[in-house]
Amino acid sequence: METIKNRQCFIHGKKQAKYLLIQPIDEHDLDAMEEEIETINKTTSDYLLVGILVNDWQRELSPWYMPALFGNEDFQGGADVFYQEVKEVVEEIKVLYDMHDAHVIIGGYSLAGLFALYAGYQDAYDGIVGASPSVWFKDFLSYTQTHPIKTQYVYLSLGDKEEKARNKTMASVGDCLRTYEAYLREHTHCILEMNPGNHFKDTGIRVGKGFSWIIKSLDHA
Repeated sequence: METIKNRQCFIHGKKQAKYLLIQPIDEHDLDAMEEEIETINKTTSDYLLVGILVNDWQRELSPWYMPALFGNEDFQGGADVFYQEVKEVVEEIKVLYDMHDAHVIIGGYSLAGLFALYAGYQDAYDGIVGASPSVWFKDFLSYTQTHPIKTQYVYLSLGDKEEKARNKTMASVGDCLRTYEAYLREHTHCILEMNPGNHFKDTGIRVGKGFSWIIKSLDHA
């Protein structure tokens, strides 16, 4: 782990790489990094992966306030503040690793996947990965209908058991994701890939598959 602009970051890859991969992460994501890296390496080694450690998952990754689904921890809607910090990290990485001309791809898993998608409405990215993204989040789909996404490549994925969650809001993720994919297909190159298992299975592999799909798409653009 390295400290970049006061943020703890996991960094893997090389300087002057063609692809800069940005991912908000937590401790669980760190545990899955080996599988994620192995998956990306099957496509290319010409990348730098930067995992930015999230300090408060519910606050920093949520675009606006939403009451808690479990317990008393509400979603505090701090994504705009965290996003400015992410941008500062990205700019510093570009300087430190001489990557001013790199293709920048942002991605994440679960609520971090939602954050990555939300980031695509704030600034232009070369691609976005939303692996099992929390698109059930209140008013997110209506937000996407009234704001243009600023990328041409979007990768979405979901575990085939995620729609069987006991919580009704989380169980709606499949319908929400299919609706979102259909809308994105009218404006971007988008794919929705189904994976075996529940929300917690093969998380690193799923994110790695997303980054790989974006990289392949850009290579053949």
